[in-house]
Amino acid sequence: MRLKISLSKEPKHQELVSCVGWTTAEELYSCSDDHQIVKWNLLTSETSLIVKLPDDIYPIDLHWFPKSLGIKKQTQAESFVLTSSDGKFHLISKLGRVEKSVEAHCGAVLAGRWNYEGTALVTVGEDGQVKIWSKTGMLRSTLAQQGTPVYSVAWGPDSEKVLYTAGKQLIIKPLQPNAKVLQWKAHDGIILKVDWNSVNDLILSAGEDCKYKWSYALEKPNTGSIFNIAWSIDGTQIAGACGNGHVVFAHVVEQRWEWKNFQVTLTKRRTMQVRNVLNDAVDLLEFRDRVIKASLNHAHLVVSTSLQCYVFSTKNWNTPLIFDLKEGTVSLILQAERHFLLVDGGGIYLHSYEGRFISSPKFPGMRTDILNAQTVSLSNDTIAIKDKADEKIIFLFEASTGKPLGDGKLLSHKNEISEIALDQKGLTNDRKIAFIDKNRDLYITSVKRFGKEEQIIKLGTMVHTLAWCDTCNILCGIQDTRFTVWYYPNTIYVDRDILPKTLYERDASEYSKNPHIVSFVGNQVTIRRADGSLVHISISPYPAILHEYVSSSKWEEAVRLCRFVKEQSMWACLAAMAVANRDMVTAEIAYAAVGEIDKVRYINAIKDLPSRESKMAHILMFSGNIQEAETVLLQAGLVYQAIQININLYNWERALELAVKYKTHVDTVLAYRQKFLDTFGKQETNKRYLQYAEGLQIDWEKIKAKIEMEITKERDRSSSGQSSKSVGLKH
Repeated sequence: MRLKISLSKEPKHQELVSCVGWTTAEELYSCSDDHQIVKWNLLTSETSLIVKLPDDIYPIDLHWFPKSLGIKKQTQAESFVLTSSDGKFHLISKLGRVEKSVEAHCGAVLAGRWNYEGTALVTVGEDGQVKIWSKTGMLRSTLAQQGTPVYSVAWGPDSEKVLYTAGKQLIIKPLQPNAKVLQWKAHDGIILKVDWNSVNDLILSAGEDCKYKWSYALEKPNTGSIFNIAWSIDGTQIAGACGNGHVVFAHVVEQRWEWKNFQVTLTKRRTMQVRNVLNDAVDLLEFRDRVIKASLNHAHLVVSTSLQCYVFSTKNWNTPLIFDLKEGTVSLILQAERHFLLVDGGGIYLHSYEGRFISSPKFPGMRTDILNAQTVSLSNDTIAIKDKADEKIIFLFEASTGKPLGDGKLLSHKNEISEIALDQKGLTNDRKIAFIDKNRDLYITSVKRFGKEEQIIKLGTMVHTLAWCDTCNILCGIQDTRFTVWYYPNTIYVDRDILPKTLYERDASEYSKNPHIVSFVGNQVTIRRADGSLVHISISPYPAILHEYVSSSKWEEAVRLCRFVKEQSMWACLAAMAVANRDMVTAEIAYAAVGEIDKVRYINAIKDLPSRESKMAHILMFSGNIQEAETVLLQAGLVYQAIQININLYNWERALELAVKYKTHVDTVLAYRQKFLDTFGKQETNKRYLQYAEGLQIDWEKIKAKIEMEITKERDRSSSGQSSKSVGLKH
């Protein structure tokens, strides 16, 4: 990625240019010490003088009023605030008329910024004050006062906090009077510029210590000092205010997208080059308008320009499918196997790869301008969106209709959520979502929200980034200083004891601080390091093959694969997969291979149980689902067996409750309870047990005869030819 510089032959201003600001992606205003405001049209390369300001106004900063104001959306900005060296700020219309001038600071007003809703303006000055103003220029409050000049200011993404500079320090101050103020040393020199990204919540600062994190590209145009820069609304071009009267423009080119054997490069603003690395075949893709966003995945390239969306298949680059966009600036493209998602200023739109519009999910207070790949996730049947208003909530939608999933219940977590990801394969009922919260804990849960509350289970701690594989449900993440792959995350639902055996881990210190997983395609993971460079990791291809065999119920082939690979992680995955899919024969082989002898014995005991329902219940117990196991037995009329599993688990209260409710085996429960207490030399203290034991004589012979009768009755029920092959419940 680099910047392609363009510069007019002669400067349009006579003095240094102090500030620039975009109205649309093709139109820019510039202000200079020559008191002129000039409009630049990038489509026609024309410039025109908007207004000549009075000679006592020397502009310092410019910020356009936001386009979106609540529900009302304007196509372009209509007015801007201009701060100047005389201590005033000026509200100026697009046509150049000065609507209002306000005395704001003693000394120069160094910066002014509208909040995202356009309801408030913040200004800072040489007098060290931070002031909040109404939309019409009325003073609301002086937020802060200090002894040094405040050079720069930015609003927080929620417009509830203000970030400003204080020498070498940065300060975040909430608008609420008694809220906690955050302050830290950010540079070794005076900080001159600061900004806060509303999409990814990152803060950028620049100071006199000349420090920067990394450089994608370095250009040194012959323009003198650059006093101000501004990105266009669509993020594809940048303008700089130069010391010699020039305004320099730069376009982002040579962006790259990779998928399997294809590499796509943006060579010019309207041209892409596609290279197939297998045969070195090269295709050129020409577009009518400037390319804004692109995504390459699932054998399709989706490109959005300022007016249209192009969908290319990797099998045929010559005939793209083209449809018009409602609003030009697409900010995000997400792809799944069957369809893709476009996010722009107007909403979220799901389209098929044939160009058919599918759905447009909505929820109250939705702000599409702050959605990114970490807060929106897409699978073949589900759309998940993290709410910005309440960051503990995830909205879940059906992809085909755009309506809330299941019974409409939201997915709610105890802490704020920072990143979400849906798994990509398998049945809709088995769809899982993984997410990382603010404590950096990784959780997994089912997206199915019907009736009972789905469990949210912790998978890992200190996880910074995650991604699901596109071909099977394998999850990877960077966990503290380790790169971790969960070969079968559903193990947590089946047998959490063997979860550690299903992991692959390697040292991640080589990826430096704060790496980010870009993609997980096949068995290759791409990570972007903190310095911007990409690192590719290959993981074992065998777990993906195992997933494929199991999804096709090819159990014999799965066992043969594990015997060939001879890795404990493969056997552990197969054991969990077999239990989840009711194949206890395979589960027995796999558990034996990982040395879980107690579980092998339990599986053998399950196989000897007389009825289908009992086997099902004990498999549920094996996976830790006690309540479901009990429900299965009670629905089948096997009350004694339901009581017995509670006795075996020492759930004495529940065992007695069932015996009393169904008026059977009360003496059995009391006998086992007494035997338990005698073993430990204890006396009965439970009031309910004392109540029912009063006057009851325990007769073990009678109890054993009743138990034998129950088992015979169950055996007779199931002897009508039902298969005694392994049975269970899916998770």
